[in-house]
Amino acid sequence: MSATLEDLSNAAYLIALKASEIPMAHFRAPLEIIDKADDSPVTVADRKTEKFIRDALAEQFPDHSIFGEEYGISGDLSGESWIIDPIDGTRYFISGFPLFGMLMAYMNQGVPLIGLVRMPALDETFVGVKGLGATLNGKTISCRDTRNLDQAIVFINEAERLQVADPELFARLCGVGHTRRMGYDCYPHALVASGQIDVVVDRGLEPYDYLPLVALIEAAGGVITDWDGKELTLQSDGRVVTSATKELHTEMLAFLNQ
Repeated sequence: MSATLEDLSNAAYLIALKASEIPMAHFRAPLEIIDKADDSPVTVADRKTEKFIRDALAEQFPDHSIFGEEYGISGDLSGESWIIDPIDGTRYFISGFPLFGMLMAYMNQGVPLIGLVRMPALDETFVGVKGLGATLNGKTISCRDTRNLDQAIVFINEAERLQVADPELFARLCGVGHTRRMGYDCYPHALVASGQIDVVVDRGLEPYDYLPLVALIEAAGGVITDWDGKELTLQSDGRVVTSATKELHTEMLAFLNQ
């Protein structure tokens, strides 16, 4: 690699901080909203933010490839590459709700090595680096030690879509764990990394939604896979489960697949 993981993570951190100024300049302000082909909304803030990040990465790491939600793939993702979601949670963003995020991942040979979740409106930045641990605003974080599902705080992301797709599973999930909440997007996963909650069940995600979470969760001591327990790759089907411990993850996977 042309730079150390520490160098790369520091660069990503600074780029994300600067890039945050763009969505915050548009937050809770009048915006033109465009519906994409998949009915998901996009704004000028999404596109300006991704362009800023892409340009900053290209300037510092010209040999690296980039895959972003708004502008697609530049280069060959089999080598050193970056994955970007400029505003994860655009529906939150356009609603004036502060839980939208910014996601970045650094990968090499298809393996996520750095994961970053930036929450611009909360001024929180979660970073996980393989072999170097995880931090929130520079302070070390780690997952909780919950090992039994009946003691777990469980977040069910994209609940209404899950209810339509699999009402029987949704009904069972509404009774799982000690405490359940419905959520969306990246922040519940970051809360697992920071030791606030225990499990997130998610679905319908794209690579730029889940790949930036991998290194963060793993560096914090947690586990993140697809619903079959397989590692997440560019080819994964978008069903994701994040858990604070291996034991909890095993139990959650069994629950999802019973």
